[in-house]
Amino acid sequence: MTLDETIDAFLETGPYAVVGASKDRAKYGNKVLRCYLQHGLKAYPINPGSAEIEGQRAYPDLGALPEPVTRISVITPPEVTEGIVTEAAGAGVGFIWMQPGAESRKAVEDAQDAGIAVVSGGPCLLVVLGYSERD
Repeated sequence: MTLDETIDAFLETGPYAVVGASKDRAKYGNKVLRCYLQHGLKAYPINPGSAEIEGQRAYPDLGALPEPVTRISVITPPEVTEGIVTEAAGAGVGFIWMQPGAESRKAVEDAQDAGIAVVSGGPCLLVVLGYSERD
């Protein structure tokens, strides 16, 4: 699949999880979550240090979610992303969008080796879906 085809397939259906979601509205982990919500898409925030983000119950990891998700956005440092890939593979995630700055060569290769489609090195979700600071 090309990058555009992978992005289209990623956005085809949810629910989604935002790994690295943040309470801080200035951080991309918060903006990505709000972007999903602005577009009426179901998205679960993943942050082990928060109980709630943007009015949504937050979860410590993918295994704690109330339903399976097959698509995740990752906004974490690259070395953390590498561990998320392992967790995602075990949780049946089929698509990972590594937001700019979250990716590493190892994370991308490990995800692909696990059969997970990867969006990395391309545009941010905020650009593709369109994002407004209004909310």
